[in-house]
Amino acid sequence: MKAIRLSVPCAALAALACASFAAPATAQDIKYPTDTVTVVTHSSPGGGTDVYMREMIKHLGPILGVDMVVENVVGGGGAKAMAKLGQSPADGSIVYGTTPSYINTSLLSKPQYTYKDLQPVVNVFTDPQVFYVRAESPYKSLAELIEAEKKSPGTVKLGSTSPASLERQTMEQLKRKTGINPVVVTHDGGGDLMISTLNGTVDLAVGEVQELRGQVDAGKLRILATLTNKRLDALPNVPTAKEQGIDLVVIKFRGVAAPKGQPASVIKAWETAIPKVFEVPAFKQWYESRALVPDFMPQAEYAKFMDDFVKEQQDYFTEFNITKK
Repeated sequence: MKAIRLSVPCAALAALACASFAAPATAQDIKYPTDTVTVVTHSSPGGGTDVYMREMIKHLGPILGVDMVVENVVGGGGAKAMAKLGQSPADGSIVYGTTPSYINTSLLSKPQYTYKDLQPVVNVFTDPQVFYVRAESPYKSLAELIEAEKKSPGTVKLGSTSPASLERQTMEQLKRKTGINPVVVTHDGGGDLMISTLNGTVDLAVGEVQELRGQVDAGKLRILATLTNKRLDALPNVPTAKEQGIDLVVIKFRGVAAPKGQPASVIKAWETAIPKVFEVPAFKQWYESRALVPDFMPQAEYAKFMDDFVKEQQDYFTEFNITKK
């Protein structure tokens, strides 16, 4: 089975990560049409999009010359968030932090509003995925956990976010590649999943370094494997799943969408501001420590990327005989 590929090739990622950008923009360089921007996320508090957006807007707001706030609209794997965006004005005042979940929810469910009602704006990061356990877990490696489940089926409970999420796809891939078939417990977002891992409700979860870093540094969680082609610079001592005999590589995109019909000035402002925010020293230190990879795509490129991703996901659902609810 081929790896789940959700972003540009690794060589391109490396180039993007190392790219140098022009001098930082200021609010005087960007004329944004509103004074306040609400950033909607379907992630629960503490989830991946919630965490990075709250950190990024501290630095992005001054570049755009606006006040920015994050609003958590949780439920339905992004359906509630898409409904809010779909009914909002197309004036730059509200945007949506995108992940693969909103595409998959649109394809697999029947929400009133779907990704087709939104306009891709820019991509921001790609976000390597990891498998993790609570610190006191008896499993010291991914291979050890898989072996325990094979010897005693039902020993292990897997945790993911919503049924339409990339995280759930990752767990299904893990099951297929290893021959195990444990229960997968789904959650509304990464924050809820992390809590279930900490309290022992699930034994193995999948998420992003940025949302786990605080608990990992506090000694509450342990990362068993990265789902990357090679070890992450931010986690040099953590082996990849490949190193542990499981050929599973997953990269998650994180971008921005908005209600359809955005003024050209809004698109241009985001296309100008995102490369600039990567340069802010405090933000750069933060995202590098959490293994987030800058992966800026301007609107035209991002729209094409999303079209390709939709086709890729449709092919995946056909292969695994996953149908609409």
